[in-house]
Amino acid sequence: MADYDFIKIQKKLAKYLDEARFAHTLGVMYTCAALAMVYDCDLKTAQIAGLLHDSAKCISNKKKLKICEQNKIPVSDFEKDHPFLLHAKLGAYIAEKKYGVTDPEVLSAITWHTTGKPDMTLLEKIVYIADYIEPARNKASNLTEIRKLAFQDLDECMYKILHDTLAYLDENPGDVDGATKEAFTFYSDLHDRREIEQKRS
Repeated sequence: MADYDFIKIQKKLAKYLDEARFAHTLGVMYTCAALAMVYDCDLKTAQIAGLLHDSAKCISNKKKLKICEQNKIPVSDFEKDHPFLLHAKLGAYIAEKKYGVTDPEVLSAITWHTTGKPDMTLLEKIVYIADYIEPARNKASNLTEIRKLAFQDLDECMYKILHDTLAYLDENPGDVDGATKEAFTFYSDLHDRREIEQKRS
């Protein structure tokens, strides 16, 4: 298991993020740690994924596209039209190249923290959910319910977040990434199956 110097990484990261984004990042790191304690996920792994999940967030969209092109990071047509989404996969690249993170599980959790995807790993779910519920977040609807649910049932929490995210993005359906739709289909089906099983038992 890698041993990360969190103080050193935080100091370095603070130079690349604005104040609000850095505060959010620390909130996500601590929320990842809290969820890791509940669900028996390695604490340091969860913390480093949370700490570096937005490491590329404050790079301009133009520069995001340029870095991806220079380093042969694949960019979909949707991402070209919505380059802000690139901060996730670019964040994984930066976590590896600038901060020395080689754990594929951590890099995957950073890659998928924005859109989600079907059948996510424990760490992927923890980072995705922590990003949504960390203490400074206050804009999303049903946050109180979702925060409680996060510490009771990760899969049901994924379903609720994806449901609310798609309902919000429904006003601009052209802004919905395909991975988010696929993630919602997966967790919606899981939600429905579990409800049927509960009625049977």
